[in-house]
Amino acid sequence: MPFDGQSTGKACIIGAGCSGFTMAKRLKDYGIPYDCFEMSDDIGGNWYYRNPNGLSSCYQSLHIDTSKWRLAFEDFPVPDDWPDFPHHAQLFQYFQDYVDHFGLRETITFNTAVEKAVRREDGDWDVTLSTGETRTYQWLFVANGHHWDARTPEYPGEFNGYQVHSHHYRDPFEPYDFRGKRVLIVGAGNSAMDISSELSQRPIADKLFISMRRGVWVLPKYMNGQPADKAVLPGWMPAKLGRKLARASIKKRVGNMEDYGLPKPDHEPLDAHPSVSGEFLTRVGCGDITPKGAMERLDGDGVVFKDGTREQVDAIVWATGYNVSFPFLEDPEILPKDNKLPLFKRMVRPGYENLFFLALAQPLPTLVNFAEQQSKLCAAKIAGEYEFPPREEMERIIKEDEEFHLGHFYDAPRHTMQVDFNAYVKDLMKEIERGKKRAKMPA
Repeated sequence: MPFDGQSTGKACIIGAGCSGFTMAKRLKDYGIPYDCFEMSDDIGGNWYYRNPNGLSSCYQSLHIDTSKWRLAFEDFPVPDDWPDFPHHAQLFQYFQDYVDHFGLRETITFNTAVEKAVRREDGDWDVTLSTGETRTYQWLFVANGHHWDARTPEYPGEFNGYQVHSHHYRDPFEPYDFRGKRVLIVGAGNSAMDISSELSQRPIADKLFISMRRGVWVLPKYMNGQPADKAVLPGWMPAKLGRKLARASIKKRVGNMEDYGLPKPDHEPLDAHPSVSGEFLTRVGCGDITPKGAMERLDGDGVVFKDGTREQVDAIVWATGYNVSFPFLEDPEILPKDNKLPLFKRMVRPGYENLFFLALAQPLPTLVNFAEQQSKLCAAKIAGEYEFPPREEMERIIKEDEEFHLGHFYDAPRHTMQVDFNAYVKDLMKEIERGKKRAKMPA
């Protein structure tokens, strides 16, 4: 039987990070029955420091790169005494307070993983749990996150020193003592910026190198005395014009990357997911961080770079990103290929309108409250207040949206899910209104 999309059967939410529990809150507001399964013993997902499930990327010194002004949930303000850029422990406590305030904790089943989710012939989903039980749901929400399956590139040769992916890095002393060591950071994203800034301090690493395959623009956390992400372009301004103005402002206030001794970027600011750091450029300028180009091979107690130089190193930190993985899904139609999974409004695969991927995007400036916005469409659909456009139109819109959000980025695994938060939410609210009109039309 084809999926009818009309009844309000029970929903299943996979994961109780910020995306999962904000979806749960929306369903609870609508009175829609749901189960939420979390493999760990608490909520928070990636922001649960030392999460016993081993899937958190938090390191001890981590502060979120998004200001408190942009990460707050709509109906739950952040504490007044927060700094502009809170520590991960503060964000985790904020999540705890949110879940308890709205009475969500008792609706989450902890220490229970979803091991398999298979779509039935009638369109519902058979969900198999780590307890061995299989339950059937009409609606399935995937909120397992996409910053947990660490991606480490392969290079010729062997390295006989210490290696760790940034996902598993926790502090400069445990489980590996970086003091007095020659360290190489590989990557140019936010984690690479933060970890290299931390380890390059003179009391820690003896020498720190950072290998960057290509030049990147490193943006400050503050501009004009304010958190940089507080600046919002007017809603009426075309995206191309907005990017042009923002690029000019960045170049004026930050300068050229090569002036700091970094490789010259082969792209304009905002043509790549920006790396944000309030300290990295200063560390480079002070000589604490030595920039290197792309690696060529591993070489015993060192690394050889493509420019022919060789550096002896004791440890390598791979800050090389993540694979997008859904180990509980088997259908190739709903699995990413090369980290790409085009979706209608970054949520739905045409033909699978009862499956929602939450926060499967890399929004600027923040992912924290992204699913909170997406949940508005999801709940409206289940409640019968919203209807999707025809499949052909969904496919067309997917292509248009991909071009709008990704067209100006260079091709790379880190640029498969980029969206501008403000533009996305504005468009999403318009789509919800269009969908409400479609829902009221006679069949």
